[in-house]
Amino acid sequence: MTTHDPTQSEADHLLALEKRRVDDTVWTYPGMGGSLTIPLISADRRERFLLDIRRGRVNLHKGSYQTRARNVVVLARLCFGGNPHDNPDGVYIASPHLHVYREGYADKWAYSLPEEFFTDITDPTNLLQGFQTYCNVVEPPIIRRELSP
Repeated sequence: MTTHDPTQSEADHLLALEKRRVDDTVWTYPGMGGSLTIPLISADRRERFLLDIRRGRVNLHKGSYQTRARNVVVLARLCFGGNPHDNPDGVYIASPHLHVYREGYADKWAYSLPEEFFTDITDPTNLLQGFQTYCNVVEPPIIRRELSP
């Protein structure tokens, strides 16, 4: 563990903090092979976060959503449309799956999606909404979807 790695309780606290958009910027959901990084802020304005959205280059249904704290600490990442993930213990977790920070392992462990947050796992827009709810984004950024893939 480096000096930048949070303890498990610190990471859990950061994930649980209410997060809000920093302004009313209208962001465009990325096209194939594109990515987008959106700044978020805690309700008390003491912590800054980043919401990363990435799309696959070839597979329209592949992508990931990620919430980072302190620029580099991945608190949670949702991977969809890809291969199963091989956890450090050798157990495979099907896609879509959720990586959550685990002390000593960072984001190396994946878990099945909790049903209370993810109802329609076939739609990227619903996955993004569920992911933001899971990450406690109470005032989400404004993201516009283009009509093209």
